[in-house]
Amino acid sequence: MLLAIDVGNTNIVFAVFDGGIIRGAWRLHTYARRCADEYAVFLHQILVMDGLSFINIHDVVISSVVPETHFHLGCFCEKHLHLVPVFITKDHVPITIDMERPEDVGADRLVNALAVNMHYGERIGTGGVIVIDFGTATTFDVINASGAYAGGAIAPGIDLSVNALHSAASKLPKIGVRKPAQAIGKSTSEAMRSGVYWGYVGLIERITGQISAELGGEKPFVLATGGLAALFEDAGVIDLIDQDLTLKGLLAIYQEMHG
Repeated sequence: MLLAIDVGNTNIVFAVFDGGIIRGAWRLHTYARRCADEYAVFLHQILVMDGLSFINIHDVVISSVVPETHFHLGCFCEKHLHLVPVFITKDHVPITIDMERPEDVGADRLVNALAVNMHYGERIGTGGVIVIDFGTATTFDVINASGAYAGGAIAPGIDLSVNALHSAASKLPKIGVRKPAQAIGKSTSEAMRSGVYWGYVGLIERITGQISAELGGEKPFVLATGGLAALFEDAGVIDLIDQDLTLKGLLAIYQEMHG
């Protein structure tokens, strides 16, 4: 089985693939100083609950945007799994990168682009695909009509925006994000939810619209992933949500590496 690890700024996702099937996926808060043994305890307990164990894992691939975690994750794999993990770089991703500095593009964004080519190639058409990843940052990644990674946009993440409001304004509470019942909030909390939710709907509409105008051709297919993607499922700004997009991309890279 393959252990795929997706390290984001907020969470780390561990997933086990049996062939092309995801046997399970689990989240752990990202903490750069978490040691190898802590990763082992967490993952061992989770695997046992699902009837699996370390001996089922034969390969490890890791996509990470947090370099500070690499040493301890590598130690975990070598000490507890007796495996040397592959940390994904742009050189592992078999797609064209149409950027001024390809080396600056986050591994997760390229992995998503590959997953689009592998699983949503029929959607690319002449308009391309826009991938919106709702993470610590909200990223917009463009896969053009030829399947190349063509750049994109980066905006503050939803939780980051909510926390900034709470931290910078002493009278504004910390709120959970959900779709408000109406745009006109009748309390401070509801007014904040309205501003955040409808503000992001507007942000998505404007950025995807501008990207579409710059690309020309047909309207791009808008594909979303990330923890808060479901928040906008009924907002009319997203065509499809795939929460496993990055994991599918990691599996595709592994399969390319092994023929």
